[in-house]
Amino acid sequence: MSYVAEEIVSQPDLWLRAADAAGDAAAALPRPGERVAVVGCGTSWFMAMAYANLREAAGQGETDAFAGSEFPIGRPYDRIIAITRSGTTTEVLDILKTAGARSTVLVGDVDTPAVTLARDVIALPWADERSVVQTRFATSALALLRASLGEDLTAAAADARRALALPLPLDPAAIEQVTFVGRGWTNGLAQEAALKCREAATFWTEAYPAMDFRHGPISISTTGRAVWAFGEVPAGLRDDVAATGAAFVHAPELDPMAHLVVAQRFAVALAEHKGLNPDAPRHLTRSVILP
Repeated sequence: MSYVAEEIVSQPDLWLRAADAAGDAAAALPRPGERVAVVGCGTSWFMAMAYANLREAAGQGETDAFAGSEFPIGRPYDRIIAITRSGTTTEVLDILKTAGARSTVLVGDVDTPAVTLARDVIALPWADERSVVQTRFATSALALLRASLGEDLTAAAADARRALALPLPLDPAAIEQVTFVGRGWTNGLAQEAALKCREAATFWTEAYPAMDFRHGPISISTTGRAVWAFGEVPAGLRDDVAATGAAFVHAPELDPMAHLVVAQRFAVALAEHKGLNPDAPRHLTRSVILP
């Protein structure tokens, strides 16, 4: 079994551990009413997108999410939250060095520069990973952030255990392309699901907000391809996809983060079908460190 496959399986228990850790982390997280920016790169950015939407929806205050390279230095925030598994990503370190706001870092590797640069540290070394492809660190960080907003993660963890045993909704040997869609906080999950398939299996995926999907991207949907939806599905979308001949994947009975577990498994299955090692994606390393 690949490292990433083992790490996917470990997620339900780690989500509960992360939820328990949220209480101890409260002092390092935003207070209600604070204006917050959440930053990360790649997978961490997509988790930032999900949390930012959830925090605003919970009435906790204005919350923006940025890819590390696109953070608007000089824009006033009360706090910056950085999500970084490695603690060494160049763009995130640059933000921690130059931004004036109070900073909090969620990090997997505690012996890294991000820990020394941030004012507050939420360490998740028990969720760190050997695989280059991120799974459990990202979802554990999001589980902690969801719990900090008052969510009970018990049902999500139970759904994740179910997700580990469910049949895959698509045959890796028969599918040509998948477009992932989401609404609200699940748009970040859709982006992450698409990235997992690209990273692990060099497989053609795209991702869009579910409502925006019909404004052009639906034109690539056809027989042999699929649309995979997270969270709430806009009225009429399933019928519109069916008219293209594409398959439609949706699991409203699962917590959307647990549905992401199914997508992670699908990415590994795609890699295995293609004879690829999902732990060693092409052209990628654990952390992007720029000169």
